[in-house]
Amino acid sequence: MEDIDTMATIRKLRGRWQAAVRRKGMQPRSKSFDSKSDAERWARSLEAELDRNGALPDMRPAESMTLAQLLTRYRDEVSPSKRSAVTEIARINAILRRPICFRTMTTLSTADLAAYRDERLKTVAPATIIRELNTISHAIDTARREWSIHVAQNPCKLVRRPSPPKGRTRRLEGNEEQLLLAAADKGRVPYLQPLIELERFPRSLSRCGEVSVDP
Repeated sequence: MEDIDTMATIRKLRGRWQAAVRRKGMQPRSKSFDSKSDAERWARSLEAELDRNGALPDMRPAESMTLAQLLTRYRDEVSPSKRSAVTEIARINAILRRPICFRTMTTLSTADLAAYRDERLKTVAPATIIRELNTISHAIDTARREWSIHVAQNPCKLVRRPSPPKGRTRRLEGNEEQLLLAAADKGRVPYLQPLIELERFPRSLSRCGEVSVDP
């Protein structure tokens, strides 16, 4: 049987780490990195793709594209068609100011994204970072499916999301109910006040049932 085993080698060459992946019958692929871990990650990515498809993908687009470039294209081409376009574009613009966006798509790792999550959690709520990670994840999926940006897997899907805070309930007090209804009546949504009244009606009946009337 023909030997189709893949060989990956990592060596230090002129101050940088060079990864090379070879398979019998195919042109070898090699690339140099500043760190050994990046070289090993790149080699594992190619090995995994060879095991799945038996061929080496064209990694050059992913090697040259940074997360900033990917998110910018996603913001300009995909976000405008969404109902939440304004908020998503603002979210992406905020992400683009972060150092993680300098990472290329082949070197972006779960460790990078986890560090981004932890740093952001110092200044924003868990719900905000969940939305940011989900936006990054969807942008990567879009690039893999539609833009020929090959990465072995979406690293953002492997990153643990922070737990959102538990919601709280509060009853309206004093004249808050009247103020709420008056504001809804003056708002731009024509059916907002009736909807609030409808939501309030079952609770009013419940409270009536709690009241005992002496004969």
